[in-house]
Amino acid sequence: MNAGVDEILLGARTTRPIAVRPVSPDESVRWDEFVSHCAEATFFHRIGWKRVLQECFGHRTHYLLAERGSNIVGVLPLAEVKSLFFGHSLVSLPFCAYGGVAATDPGAITALHRSARELGKRLGVAHLELRDRTRREPEWPQQGLYVTFRKELLPDVEANLAAIPRKQRAVVRKGINNGLTSHIDSSVDRFFRLYADNMHRHGTPPLSRRYFETLQNTFGHDVEVLTITDPGGKAVSSVLSFYFRDEVLPYYAGDDVVARDLGANDFKYWELMRRACERGIRTFDYGRSKQGTGPFDFKKNWGFEPAPLVYEYCLYRRDRIPENNPLNPKYRALIALWRRLPIPVANFLGPHLVKSLG
Repeated sequence: MNAGVDEILLGARTTRPIAVRPVSPDESVRWDEFVSHCAEATFFHRIGWKRVLQECFGHRTHYLLAERGSNIVGVLPLAEVKSLFFGHSLVSLPFCAYGGVAATDPGAITALHRSARELGKRLGVAHLELRDRTRREPEWPQQGLYVTFRKELLPDVEANLAAIPRKQRAVVRKGINNGLTSHIDSSVDRFFRLYADNMHRHGTPPLSRRYFETLQNTFGHDVEVLTITDPGGKAVSSVLSFYFRDEVLPYYAGDDVVARDLGANDFKYWELMRRACERGIRTFDYGRSKQGTGPFDFKKNWGFEPAPLVYEYCLYRRDRIPENNPLNPKYRALIALWRRLPIPVANFLGPHLVKSLG
């Protein structure tokens, strides 16, 4: 009899309709509890991004959750981006490699996509953009510009070093032989100086120092800054990483002009990998890169295989998907101009421009 009752209750739970609604202010813990256990969820699905996007960029957020009865079965974080240059859009999520629906029920994907399309229409946006790792809307146009690099870490530190291809491993050893050391920083001070200098050299507007401080304040120890110093104690390379479950994701980085000659960048990522292995992290996520770029080649040289990211678009008031990226030829003149700006000026103007890119 008990088995029969259990089957009836299970059937009732799975046949209840899925309801989609905005998350309420007092449901942050409930949202994050779902995200922490949902296999499809990523660090970027955490509720803390809602605060980051609102406070640092002024983006209005629309966080949707899907429920069967009293159980959350899916979430979709969205942010509304308004720009004089790039138009009005609804994105999951700006500044994040991954987004889209995270669900434990296939029906939640359909319900959340339907709600997102309706929301985009009500808001009057030009397009809706969902950043997924799998194709979910075959009829929508997609952008195949980005790939991601993920690899399982071996449980032994030396085994991970041996797994790095020979030429790249030689650069890591070069950094070791040059007497470089790694440090975990409690603030973003050294990281930001290196990051801002690096962005300036590449002709790209930087994010604000306040943004990185807000990431630290919002996510605590799950945001970590690792900085590499030379034998004289000078900071030459740094990376800000995200930790989520058993994964580490190096996401923002910067370096000094001498870093390449010292092997500091390769040493930096090796030290991050070594430390992650020692604390039981199982996956090293090198993050997204644009195909045909230096970062893409750098990550491939580490023995990581690229996996395509699927950025899908529902178009309302435009004929084709946006091309808001540095590979667009029309931005080359702007990049050259940006490199000529004094760094203090670039650091002041950059955050005002980059908030609409994401």
